[in-house]
Amino acid sequence: MAKQVYPPRIMYIECKGGGFVDPYGYGPFSTGGGLHGAARIGRVTFSRTGATLHYGNKSFQKLSGGFKANYFCVETGEQYWISGPRSDGTDRLYKSDLPVEIDEDVREEYWTEIRKMPESKARTQASLLTTNRPNATSLTRK
Repeated sequence: MAKQVYPPRIMYIECKGGGFVDPYGYGPFSTGGGLHGAARIGRVTFSRTGATLHYGNKSFQKLSGGFKANYFCVETGEQYWISGPRSDGTDRLYKSDLPVEIDEDVREEYWTEIRKMPESKARTQASLLTTNRPNATSLTRK
């Protein structure tokens, strides 16, 4: 039987636990839990079987019956929402205008290939406010 090979892939990674320590040294992010957490766009690798995702120095496995998360960190047990990035920029599980950090090694590819917005390739953050959807609404507090 041939080995299954899953190529590395750009993914959206949002911590649903108490904090997110960036594996690439951009800094720790405190989320406090809840519906919205610190989020990043970065390149993940997969185990041979595809059952485990790896991002930086963390490993993630599928979470069964999660409420607001679909993966958990093997090392810490924290819950995460991990998915493929959307071309319209609405990656968060719950609508939010919080920024999403973009790893430097995927920044240009994310803006040109996924978002189809090459004019934004210098941006290091994405948010609902940077969507290319004509009917996107801003979430402002009054």
